[in-house]
Amino acid sequence: MCRNLSKFILIFLFLALSGLIFLLRNIHTVENWNCHTISALYQLQSRIQSSSLAEDLPTFYHNRTFCTHLGQKLSSEDELEERYLLDSISWPGLPPHSASIALRQTSNPTHSLFTILPTSGGRAWHVGDQLEVLVQMHDFQGRPKRYGGDFLLARLHSPEFGAGVAGKVLDHSNGFYSALFPLLWEGLAQVEVTMVHSSEAVAVLRQLREERPDRVYFKSLFRLGFLSETTVCNMCLPPDQQPLCNYTDLYTGEPWYCYKPKVLSCDTRVNHAKGGYLKHLLTNKEALLFQSDVNIKVRIRASGSDKINVLPSRKDEVDLESSSMKPEPIKLETSGYYYEESWRPLNGVGMQQFNDSSAITQCLKNKVINMYGDSTVRQWFEYLVASAPELKEFNLHSPKNVGPFMAVDSTHNILLKYRCHGPPIRFSTVMSSELRYISNELNGLSGGPNTVVVLSIWAHFSTFPVEVYIRRLRHIRRALVQLMDRAPGTIVVIRSANLQALDQEVSLYNSDWYSLQLDQVLRTMFKGLNVLLVDAWQMSVAHHLPHALHPPPVIVKNMMDLFLSYVCPEKKRS
Repeated sequence: MCRNLSKFILIFLFLALSGLIFLLRNIHTVENWNCHTISALYQLQSRIQSSSLAEDLPTFYHNRTFCTHLGQKLSSEDELEERYLLDSISWPGLPPHSASIALRQTSNPTHSLFTILPTSGGRAWHVGDQLEVLVQMHDFQGRPKRYGGDFLLARLHSPEFGAGVAGKVLDHSNGFYSALFPLLWEGLAQVEVTMVHSSEAVAVLRQLREERPDRVYFKSLFRLGFLSETTVCNMCLPPDQQPLCNYTDLYTGEPWYCYKPKVLSCDTRVNHAKGGYLKHLLTNKEALLFQSDVNIKVRIRASGSDKINVLPSRKDEVDLESSSMKPEPIKLETSGYYYEESWRPLNGVGMQQFNDSSAITQCLKNKVINMYGDSTVRQWFEYLVASAPELKEFNLHSPKNVGPFMAVDSTHNILLKYRCHGPPIRFSTVMSSELRYISNELNGLSGGPNTVVVLSIWAHFSTFPVEVYIRRLRHIRRALVQLMDRAPGTIVVIRSANLQALDQEVSLYNSDWYSLQLDQVLRTMFKGLNVLLVDAWQMSVAHHLPHALHPPPVIVKNMMDLFLSYVCPEKKRS
C-alpha cells in the first residue's frame, strides 16, 4: 500500500510541476485572457442592466403634489409669487362631462376659418395701425365650437420683403379667437393662423405634466473596481419602493434622487444620463388628438382674402371724428419683427450687423462670456467659435454635445465658456463631477463690466409641474441679483424658449404648449431686473422657416447679432 501511495505522490508532483512550467511560459497569454474575460463580463453586465432598466421603472403616484413639494419649504412671499405665476398661465379647461367627447367633436383646423376684420369706416390700412383677425373654430363635423382652450399661433408676413411679425392671440372662451398684429411695414402682407393643438389635446398635455413627471426617466452608473450597477434617477421617486440615494444640492435644496444600488454605496456614482422615454402614455382615444397633418400644427384657412395692403403711416392726418369713439388698442408687447430677413427690435436697442469675424472679435475683446443652460445656448457657443476663427476651442476632453466647453482667443483676451445646467438634463452622459446648478456657478463669479452671463434654461423642464421650474428660476434669480449687487456692470442676457417641430411623440414630452407656459413664467420672474432678453419665441414665430428645437442658421445669426448688440451697444452720437 505504501508503494502505491508513493506512486500517486510522484504522479501528483509531476503534474503540479508541469502545470507550473506551463503557467510561467504562458503568463502573458493568461493575463490578456483574464482582462478580455473581465471586460466581456463587464460589457455583458452593462447590457443586461441597460435592457432591464426600463422594466424595473417604479410605479408612480399619479397626483399633482408629489414633485412640487420636494425641496425646501417656501416662504410666504415665495408661495404668494408662485400662486400669482400659476394664475398668470392658467389655461381654459374643457366643459363638464368632456370625458365623453369623441374625435369628431374636437377642434379641426381644416374646418375652421379666420376673417380679417375691416377698419372702422372701411378706411385703408396704414403703418402704425393694429390689424385684427377673428378666428372661429369648428369640429370635425363642421359644427362651431362653443368653448375655448385651443392653442393657436398667428403670423403676419410678406415674403417679398423678407418680413414677418408674431401676432397676439386672445381666447374669448366661446370658440372665437382674436389675432392682433402691429402693422410695421408698407406693402402687401399676408395673415397666417395655425392650430398647434386642440383644446382637448391641451387638456391631455396638462394632465400628463401634473401626473406623469416620470415619462422621461434618468439613470446613473455606479462603479467600484470591476463591479458596476445602474439605477433609475429622477427629481421625484416614490420613497417606499426601494432605498434612495439623496443627491439634493446642499446650497439650493434642489432635489435629485437615485435608487440605491443593491451592492454598491451611493458615493460610487460615476455619471448621469437620460434613461429614455416612457411609451403607451395615451389611450387609443387620446392618441387621435395627436395626429400629424390632422390636428398638430395645421394651418387654418381664411374665409375671404388673407392679404391686406399697408400704406405709409399717417403723419399729419388727424381723424377727429373717430378718435373719441375709437377704443384703446390692446398692448401687443411685440419685441421685434423681420424685414429683409433681419430682425428689427422694438425695445430701443440699436441692432447691429456682425457680418465678419473681426467685428465679433472687437466686440468680445477683453471679455469673459459664461454660457449656462441647455443645448439651445450651446448652439450660440458653437456659432461664436465657428464665426470667430481666432477663438480656439480648448480640448477639455468633454463628451460631444455635453461639455463643459471652453474657447480662448489669447491675442484679444477673450474667454468663452459653456456649461450645461444641473439635473434634470436629458443629455447622453454627464459625469457626476460636472453636474452643476447655474445658481451655484453664478455665486462663484466675480462679475464686472467685462463679464457676460448668458442663460437658456427651459427645454428639459417641460415634463415636470411648473412649480419645479419656478423653484429653479427663483434660485437663479437670487444668484443673479447678488451678482449684479456686488458687480453692477455685469451684462446678463437671457435667451427665451422657441418653437420646435412636433409630432405625436415629441408633443408628449416637449410640446410648444409646455414651452409657452415656461416662457411666460420666465419673462414674468425676470421682469424689472437689469437683464436683457433675446426673444427666441417671437423670432421663431415670425420667421417663415419650419420650426426647430435648434433654429436654422439665419435665425441664430439674428439672435447673435442682437446678443452682440447688447454686449457692445452703439455709442450715442452727441
